[in-house]
Amino acid sequence: MSHDLETREIRFAHRVRLALDEASEAPSPNIAARLAAARQEALARKKPEPVAVVQPALVLAGVGAMQSPEIGGPRRAFDKLGRLGLLWPLAALVIGLAGIAYWEHQQHIQDLADIDAAVLSDELPLSAYADHGFNAYVKRAQ
Repeated sequence: MSHDLETREIRFAHRVRLALDEASEAPSPNIAARLAAARQEALARKKPEPVAVVQPALVLAGVGAMQSPEIGGPRRAFDKLGRLGLLWPLAALVIGLAGIAYWEHQQHIQDLADIDAAVLSDELPLSAYADHGFNAYVKRAQ
């Protein structure tokens, strides 16, 4: 039963589409005149579209008077700065990571210096640290 209903709906939709296509091909002169008048009225009431104004992100005093489109002027310099503006965060990230790596390296050097100072200020002679038997004795004693 639902298959029959679907078939009838499809046939009905096809007939409606054909009727609409026939009516849209050649509208009567009365309808065409009314549509043209409505279009003219709508165009008369239409608000003007907003005009996009491009302004540089960085404006310096006196720059507006120095612009010359033939040479390129400061406007072209601002365009280049705008494109380079995307690179500033990347540069800050690289500098930050380099700073962190440098700081960690300095911390590692400081840790090694602390170990060296502890070894040198100990009462044992340095040759005891080089002796393998002494290392075994220290491990057993712990």
